[in-house]
Amino acid sequence: MDYKKVKTDSEAVTRRMSNFDAPTGNIYESVAILSKRANQISLEMKEELNQKIQEFATSTDNLEEIFENREQIEIARFYERLPKPTLIAIQEFLDNKIYFRNPRKKQDKDF
Repeated sequence: MDYKKVKTDSEAVTRRMSNFDAPTGNIYESVAILSKRANQISLEMKEELNQKIQEFATSTDNLEEIFENREQIEIARFYERLPKPTLIAIQEFLDNKIYFRNPRKKQDKDF
């Protein structure tokens, strides 16, 4: 996913609880969904960051090269400016871009 193009707040804002429990009918289930999605986003971002940093890594780094590697510093600053994974997950949830299901509810409907 391209997190550079995500349109969301970069800071936490106050939101209505009714927006979160409406899709699932349960605020706690919605929070669990948001938590799982935020963890997925966080892992994706971490993997992407590690790949980009590995491009600049050399096998014979000395102490001065580690502290003066401008490319790595710029990449780290870019990722620090991105919205936090929880804020991205909340925006996706409110925009109905997250697919979720509860297998227990499906079983209840079958009986």
